[in-house]
Amino acid sequence: MFVCEDTCLRAGRGVPRRSDIGDTTPTKMYRSLRVAVVIPAFNERRAIGETVATVPPFVDDIIVIDDCSTDDTQLQAELAAARRERPSGVEVIRHAQNGGVGRAITTGYRRTIAIGADVAVVMAGDGQMDPSDLPALLDPIADNRADYVKGNRFRHPSIWRTMPPSRILGNVVLSTMTRVTSGYRHVFDSQCGYTAIHRNALQRIELDALFPRYGYPNDLLSRLRVAKMRVIDVPVRPIYGAHWHSGINLTTAIHPIPYVLLRSWGNRLAAQARQRRTERLERGTM
Repeated sequence: MFVCEDTCLRAGRGVPRRSDIGDTTPTKMYRSLRVAVVIPAFNERRAIGETVATVPPFVDDIIVIDDCSTDDTQLQAELAAARRERPSGVEVIRHAQNGGVGRAITTGYRRTIAIGADVAVVMAGDGQMDPSDLPALLDPIADNRADYVKGNRFRHPSIWRTMPPSRILGNVVLSTMTRVTSGYRHVFDSQCGYTAIHRNALQRIELDALFPRYGYPNDLLSRLRVAKMRVIDVPVRPIYGAHWHSGINLTTAIHPIPYVLLRSWGNRLAAQARQRRTERLERGTM
């Protein structure tokens, strides 16, 4: 089903009306979890159909966010949805204005909360994420060992022959910096967008404040640290196929991401200082 979201007025903060979507009865097909897959897509007409088609059948809901594409991404997503065994489980939400990948994912997260899903998984619209890795992302949440699980391509043996050398270098640098700014010293591959998050974690962070474009995963990690969420890495297969393309270049990487890292670091330190001050005051009144 297609929904057009008016981001001109609400900057992507609203969610579609329940009556526009249809049945939202939870089925909880994976280990008693209702799982929603969020697929942000911008000009992905060549890959979006296959991406939607290959989402595993145990997923309850698929939410495609067309971030105001200039091609027929929306149409291709709808055609792929119609071919699935349960087409009613697929929604296509189109932004009226391009807001960036972070904003698209935020829209998907909001829709996940609205329909009552337990877990939101992010899979890129370009088919860069292996659907067979999805259980590995979900199991730590199902086992109550994590609130946020992220893929780590560097833990997969094919990384060195699959990922382009320039991307390896960039990811190592940004991951090292993010380990410091986020406070999660045990995580790596910060730019990997293949993630799963529990609804409780989503409700503990300020979604409107997330950085809307490249750099959002770095910002999200810092906010999860402030909320004291459990984060772990799991190995995922790196994919760079025929439809892969990157929107990251020198302009998108050199300017915004260091700014995001510094901002998120400062926000985290300030928030944690406030938490410690509040805890001391509470102990003093006991």
